[in-house]
This record gives sequence, structure tokens and C-alpha cells, in this order.
Amino acid sequence: MNEKGFTLIEMLIVLLVISILLIITVPNITKHQSTIQSKGCEAFLKMVQAQVQAYEIDKNKLPANVAELESSGYLKQSSCPNGDGVKIDDKGDVSVVAQTP
Repeated sequence: MNEKGFTLIEMLIVLLVISILLIITVPNITKHQSTIQSKGCEAFLKMVQAQVQAYEIDKNKLPANVAELESSGYLKQSSCPNGDGVKIDDKGDVSVVAQTP
């Protein structure tokens, strides 16, 4: 009997190893989710700031708000990945507006 393939025991061992790896990694990912989202928000703020500068170069004026950037095609969304809003002040600086619970 020289059959090629995996036996049932070999497949069960592979599934056991994969299950153990998932059990180890999933709690770590969920524990660090808030950190991941805050880093995503920081990156989004930098991108919005760059788009404000691009808008200012193109139109020779600052955008009134984030919705204006979005409607002009400079942004695809107007909030951070964690749901916090973004606002632009009269000097063109971008900041986070925390969401209300």
C-alpha cells in the first residue's frame, strides 16, 4: 500500500495545531484593538491635514469643513476608523471630535 495523501490522524494533528495558534492570537488582537484604532485615527488625521493643504493649493482657500473636502473628492470618508469625527479650524489645522456615547 503506497498511497499518497494524508491520514486522518495527520489531518487531525494539523487542525489541532491551527486551533492552538488561533486560540493564542485572537485574544491578543482583540486586546490591542483600541490601540490599533487610535493609531488608525492618527494616520487618518495626517491624511486629512495633507488633503487640506492640497485643497488649499488647488483652490487658493481653506475648506470650510471636512464635508467640503469629501464632496470635492479629496476624502472618501469624514470620520476616523474608531468613529470619532474630524474638524478643521479656521487656520486649517485638523483635530479629532470625540464621538458621544
